[in-house]
Parts: sequence; C-alpha cells; structure tokens
Amino acid sequence: MTSLHTLRQHLLALLAAGACTLPALAQAPATTDDIDWLKELSTRITINGYAQGGYAYSDQNGTATSSFNLKRTLLWARARITDRWSFLFMHDFNSVVQEFYTDYRVTRGNQLTIRVGQFKNSFSMENPMTPVQLELIDVCSQAVTCYAGCYDPLYGLHYGRDLGLKIYGSLFNNTLAYELAIMNGQGINRKDGNSDKDIIAKLEVRPTDELRLVVSAQKGRGHAVGTAPWNPDIQVGDDYRRDRYSVGAEWKSGSYAPAKYKEARPLKIRAEWLGGKDGSVGSMGGYLTTTVPIASGIDAVASVDYFDRNTELKYHQTQATAGLQYWFYRNCRLQLQYTRTWSNYQADYNWLQGQVQVAF
Repeated sequence: MTSLHTLRQHLLALLAAGACTLPALAQAPATTDDIDWLKELSTRITINGYAQGGYAYSDQNGTATSSFNLKRTLLWARARITDRWSFLFMHDFNSVVQEFYTDYRVTRGNQLTIRVGQFKNSFSMENPMTPVQLELIDVCSQAVTCYAGCYDPLYGLHYGRDLGLKIYGSLFNNTLAYELAIMNGQGINRKDGNSDKDIIAKLEVRPTDELRLVVSAQKGRGHAVGTAPWNPDIQVGDDYRRDRYSVGAEWKSGSYAPAKYKEARPLKIRAEWLGGKDGSVGSMGGYLTTTVPIASGIDAVASVDYFDRNTELKYHQTQATAGLQYWFYRNCRLQLQYTRTWSNYQADYNWLQGQVQVAF
C-alpha cells in the first residue's frame, strides 16, 4: 500500500509538472511572467469521477442476505500535455489504482493513436464500456465478467484491466475502428507471471449511425493465481492456454446526450456471443440486453444472460433481469432491478438490487 501511495503521489506530481511546463516550452520565447498558470491548468487538466452505491438482497444457497454496499468511488484526472499527447490517472477509493496511461496521436486525424500503461483491455463490447452507461447494476454479463478478470479464480480480480501497449484508431469517416494490443496478461498492479504476452484485437464496423458490429479476440497464456472447481486440472502457479473470442452487435435509435438526459435517451439493444478456452476446458456464453425509454427520465431495462464455464461438464448458469432506472441529472440515476438465476451447479436464487449513481 505504501508503494502504491508513493507511486500515486509521484504520478500526480508529474502530471501537474508536465501540464505546466510543456505548454510554456511550446510557446517560446514567452517568459514566465507572460503565462497565466491558473488558466493553463484549468484548460489542460480535467477532473472527473463517479460513485455507485446501494442495497442488495438475495436468497442464495437457501440463506437470505441483505446489505448496503458501495461498489465504486472513482476519480480520474486527464492532462492534455499537447494537442496530441495526453496522460490519465484513475483511482478507485473503494479499491485500488485502476488506470494510468499516456496517449499519443500519431496522425492529424484519429487514424492512429498509441497508448502505453495500464488500462481496460479491448476484449468484448461490454468490458471497455464505463459502468456509468452500462444498463445492469451488476455491470457486465457472466461471460465478460469471467473473461475480463472480474470473477475468475484462475486469473484473479483485475476489473478488466491490464498493463501493456495498444494502437487504435478509426478510418473511412469513422465507419471502421480497430484496436490491437499486447498485454502482460496478468492483470493490474502486478508483473507478468510468465514470459508470454497476450495479443488482443478488435474490429468495429458502423454501417449506419445507429448500428455497430464488433468482433474481438484474445490469444495468450495465463499464470494461475488460484484454482477453479470447473477447471480442476490447473493448479496455482501453472501456465495455461487462455484464449477468447466474441461477436456482437448493438443498435440504438439515436445518440445519447448527457446534457439532455430526459430528452435524448435512445432505445437500445445489444447482444454478444463469447467463447474461450482455459487449458483444455472450453467455455461459452452470451447475453441480450435492452433499454427502452418509457417516460420522462425513466427507462425499462431487461437482460437475459447465459454462461457455461465448462462445456463438457455443462457447468452452466442462466440469469434474467428486469428493472427500471430514473435519470435525475445528466449521468446521475436511480436503479432498481430484480434478477432470477437458474443453475445446474448450485441452487437457484433471487436477487433484488437498488443503486444510486452520481457522476461528474
């Protein structure tokens, strides 16, 4: 914890120093007396954040449990060092340092940008999306949650993030977007457990403004930090095959504008099918999620989600969720959702969740 705290202090100091000094150098021969430092900082550094907390009740394994919770309290700062070069640092005060990376746009337009540091990996449609806009209180589908490292005993808890390098961009008037990354494959805030690196690729096509089609894949080798009952052959410390693929589509009736949180909320449908292999064990799953505006600031939310952790043993679970959300200001909302879970490896159960989200 002390090393992370020290690292965070150094990064914030470098962020402020870079934002202050580099603009002055770019504007030579101006002297320090000619620079309005407060204006420089206010125009080149932006601060954002959000918090999500609420209440949950479940009757899992025949035992009723209920608790208030605080899922996320994130704050991040972005420094625009030059028109092409930026730096971001993100911390979750309810958890650990989440992201720190620098972006450099190589081309004049958005055709090619390089990112180096710790950030969300590109696999799937859901993982790179912010929880501020995701429909479910539980955020991602079961498959994405497991594949991204939010619930995977073999990989550990890593919030869908990793250390590495990525190139990305958009082409042909933003109708085609691509991402190609080489990552440690070990998750956040830790060194790689083996000498192999993970390759992640994504391709997104927008035939119309309302529709996007996405494919992504990951090829790599994991280094097990735990064991999983659905994959008993992999032990702690083992290096194992860790591959994934996904195919998905999303349709929106229009664009969402946070400033018009009551007037510009689209009808939205997103579906994705995913598959993977950990060692010799195959897994697969998919989801269908929709959001339908029904009144001023109020949406109906519904989702069906299936995931089989071991396709030979049929270690599968299905979830169905229905709920409402009310946007009361920009990216701020109240959510209420009920989930029913059917499983062949544990007892079926019910889950009721409420959440408030405040973002700026």
